[in-house]
Amino acid sequence: MHKVKYYYDPDTLSYRKIEPKKSRKYRNLTFFILGSALFGFLALIILLNTSWLNTPKELSLEREVNNYELQFEILNRKMEQIEQVLANIEDRDNNIYRLYFEANPIPEEQRRAGFGGVNRYKSLEGFNNSEIITNATKRLDIIQKQMVIQSKSLDEIAKLAEEKEKLLASIPAIQPVRNEDLTRMASGFGWRSDPFTKARKMHRGMDFTAPRGVPIYAPGDGKVTRADNRSSGYGKHIRIDHGYGYMTLYAHLSKYNVSVGQKVKRGDLIGFVGNTGRSEAPHLHYEVWKDGERINPINFYYGSLTAEEFENMLKFANQENQSLD
Repeated sequence: MHKVKYYYDPDTLSYRKIEPKKSRKYRNLTFFILGSALFGFLALIILLNTSWLNTPKELSLEREVNNYELQFEILNRKMEQIEQVLANIEDRDNNIYRLYFEANPIPEEQRRAGFGGVNRYKSLEGFNNSEIITNATKRLDIIQKQMVIQSKSLDEIAKLAEEKEKLLASIPAIQPVRNEDLTRMASGFGWRSDPFTKARKMHRGMDFTAPRGVPIYAPGDGKVTRADNRSSGYGKHIRIDHGYGYMTLYAHLSKYNVSVGQKVKRGDLIGFVGNTGRSEAPHLHYEVWKDGERINPINFYYGSLTAEEFENMLKFANQENQSLD
């Protein structure tokens, strides 16, 4: 109940009722409303920032969000490790593997290229953690693309390695007649004296002096394209196509051990030394062709000769003597 206040009036010698002023009422009311609003605001802030006032469902959701943030942090660390490993593989791919097999390196911008055109991540926008989720998804997409590019590159390297292996097996790399079967290495590649006309002419092969019937071996993998005596001066001869632009020829044979169309491997017995055709004595005339041009065979014995044997052969091959054909 509202208190009524009085004051003593000496003029009338009586008590009079104190009437409150209207402005004071309005002021008190305003203070009350402001105080109530301030109290309510403070109470709301306290409620929002005090976990013990949250409901169990809200606490569960908060823990779930915190767990998601932790998982994203772990995921980012794993992606950093994957990126480092992938960068190391890419570096070796460009600077070792592709360099060795004479393949062009893959440009960095091709490996790191993003995704243009339509916004692929629009569905991830509009959430509290959209930025974190979008960035993680972008990184995963780029890593996936890098792995696809690297996988294709390694497939290409594997194919190049297989071709390289075939090339190395096909190149004429051993001497067609064994050293122990040779009488001597009679004549090398270059200007020589013709045994019949005695004139100087270009000798485009190497002559290996050996007794009749000494075995002749294929210096590299290939396919026999000729085994006949229908080429002027060569007598019985064999030609092997090794692929990659290489072809070898073996002339003045006594007999064949292969037939046309037959595939041979390095070291296979293909024929025997003879003295057929335009020949002065039993020997093997050996030629190496590359892209249709006859080249010096002495550069193709690295697979069967020691350094000392090669040096001796080089000395004899460079002597400008008389050839045997």
